[in-house]
Amino acid sequence: MHAVESVNLTKRFGSFTAVNNVNIAIKQGSIYGFLGPNGSGKSTTIKMLCGILEPTSGSGTILGLDLARDSEAIKTKIGYMSQKFSLYDDLTVLENLEFYAGMYSLSRDMRKNRIEEMLDMAGLKHRQNDMAANLSGGYKQRLALGCAILHKPPILFLDEPTGGVDPKSRRMFWDIIYNLAVDGTTVMVTTHFMDEAEHCDEIGFIFEGNLIASDAPDQLKKNIPGLLLEIPAVNPMGLLEELTTKNIKALDMYPYGTSIHALVLPDQLAAFAAYQYKIISPSLEDVFVFYVQSHRKELMA
Repeated sequence: MHAVESVNLTKRFGSFTAVNNVNIAIKQGSIYGFLGPNGSGKSTTIKMLCGILEPTSGSGTILGLDLARDSEAIKTKIGYMSQKFSLYDDLTVLENLEFYAGMYSLSRDMRKNRIEEMLDMAGLKHRQNDMAANLSGGYKQRLALGCAILHKPPILFLDEPTGGVDPKSRRMFWDIIYNLAVDGTTVMVTTHFMDEAEHCDEIGFIFEGNLIASDAPDQLKKNIPGLLLEIPAVNPMGLLEELTTKNIKALDMYPYGTSIHALVLPDQLAAFAAYQYKIISPSLEDVFVFYVQSHRKELMA
C-alpha cells in the first residue's frame, strides 16, 4: 500500500484548470519532491491531498483512507506546513507550540515531552519566550515545522518550506526532513529549488497543472535521450541566435547561466565541432526543461 495515492486528481476554478488528472503514488517512509514553477499547481495538489480543498474530480487515498469519505480521519494522520508562515505572531514560541498541542489533544505528559523535543529540534529553547513575530525567516519555518509534527503524524506535507530563508537554514531544515524520513515519516515537499530535489527518493515534475514526469532523480536523468553539451558563452542569447541562424540541428538548445546547453543526437555532434563544448551529465534543471518541451510537443501533435 502506498502512503499517498491519487487517481486523476483534478481541480478547476471556473474555466481554469489548476490541476489536471494528476496520478501520484508515494511509498511509505520516502521523501517525494514535487517540483514546478510558481502557479504550476503544486500548492493546489497538496491542499487537495490534505483535505483543505475539495477536488473537482478524481480520487485519492492517504494511508488507505479515502479523501472524500474520510477527510476528518485523514486530518489526524497528517502534518501540514503551508507556504506562508501560518502561526501566531502575537504569541510566543512556547505559546504557539502549546496552542497546537491543545489542538491535537495531546495528553499532559506527551504535550510536555513533545514541546521540549520540538524546541530542541528547532534550536529555539533559548528563544521560547520570544514573540513569533520577532523570529528570523529560518527560525519561523522551523517553529512552523515543529507545530506541524508535534503529534507525530505518519505523513508530512510541506509546501515550499524553505522559501525565503537563507542557505544555512535551508540545509538545517533538510537535515530535519531526512531524519524524519529515516524514522519512518512519509514526506511530500513542494519546492522550486532543484538542488533540494536531488536528495528526494522520487520527484514529480508538475507544469501548468500536469504531472509531466515522476521517478527517482537518477532515473529521470537517464531517460533523457542523446548527449548534453555545455558550450561556454560570453553572450548566451547571442550564441543561441547564432546557432539558430546557422540552422545547426539539436533536440533542444537553451541558455544555462554563462553557457548554452544543447541536447543532441550522436549524428548531430559534428555540427558543433567549431565550438568549445564539453559533454556533461544533465542536472535536474535540464531534466525539467526536457520534459516541459516533450509535454509541449505532445500538446501540439
